[in-house]
Amino acid sequence: MTRKTRVAVLYGGKSGEHEVSLKSAASVLRYLDRERFEPVPVSIDKNGRWQCHDLRRIEAANTESLPIPAESPSVRFEPQADGRTAILPSDADAAAIAPVDVVFPVIHGPLCEDGSLQGLLELAGAAYVGSGVLGSAVSMHKDIAKRLAALAGLPVAPYFAVARRDYRRAPVAATEAARAGLTLPVFVKPCNMGSSVGVHKVKRWEDLDAALADAFEYDLKVLIEQGIDAREIEVAVLDGEPPVASVASELNAGPQHEFYSYEAKYIDQDGASVDLPARLDAAQMARVRQLAIDAFVALDCSGLARVDFFLDRQSGAFYFNEINTLPGFTAISMYPKMMEASGMPYPALLTRLVELAQERHAERAGLRTSYEA
Repeated sequence: MTRKTRVAVLYGGKSGEHEVSLKSAASVLRYLDRERFEPVPVSIDKNGRWQCHDLRRIEAANTESLPIPAESPSVRFEPQADGRTAILPSDADAAAIAPVDVVFPVIHGPLCEDGSLQGLLELAGAAYVGSGVLGSAVSMHKDIAKRLAALAGLPVAPYFAVARRDYRRAPVAATEAARAGLTLPVFVKPCNMGSSVGVHKVKRWEDLDAALADAFEYDLKVLIEQGIDAREIEVAVLDGEPPVASVASELNAGPQHEFYSYEAKYIDQDGASVDLPARLDAAQMARVRQLAIDAFVALDCSGLARVDFFLDRQSGAFYFNEINTLPGFTAISMYPKMMEASGMPYPALLTRLVELAQERHAERAGLRTSYEA
């Protein structure tokens, strides 16, 4: 009998997107092909503690968000000679845990999808789903992502980056360029957050300081972006040779939301409507799909990514907004929905992502790690 591939479903994390991760992980556990894979729930709580949980207990809860039982053993990851990854209980007297073949991070936000976690998994010798250290780090950093995208020829809307230390020292001087170079409305965004956490639409310059103060609660650098009368278009990209892009979708914030905020995404069931596929003509659809692949390649991504664009209602131009290397995987998340609309159902998508992680791991394992003249 062929041994099932053991997949550590990693969820939680020390970020403002912790709760989103719990929902995403519940969906992954629900749809992972149990004929081929044996899931192993591993969490990171808000204090940074890693725990491995009993699958039967986690599933018995039958909740939309995976629980993190406090009494589950604390664990650490270590590499094994056979290419698998050991999960070792911190308590020597705790029961042994079988090694895992792949880590599936269903985890969002700083320290989770910004290269920090990916670096740890590299040191642990783990095969893992998603982009590596570099792709994760530059994609999560909105300022660097926009710079690299622009260098690769992608259109980027005007914006200015403001560091918290500069703003605290001289707030007027720190925002002077933005005030001079942008017109209202503008959007204020933390540089390294996702799920629209800490994002504000500013319609009056006198409201800018309050928006910046809140955004600086989440990050040390904040973007002030030119507001555009735009449609929000998203594309899912799946790695391959070459990468493939899904049909695009369009997000329409509900009348009670000025933009696609955290509340519209995850709390208000009527917070947004989605056109899937997006209402684009054939040329526009082809254009945005190619731009998504271009962004995926330019930012050194692998595995998967959701690429977000603005479509200017006046000029018809697309602008690269951001890229998400570990997009949401809840039942209503757009990445799996776009892939399903493009012919790849959720369970098949999960299987392919695990396969891609194993392929990438095997390729990297073949590299020389020592030099002999």
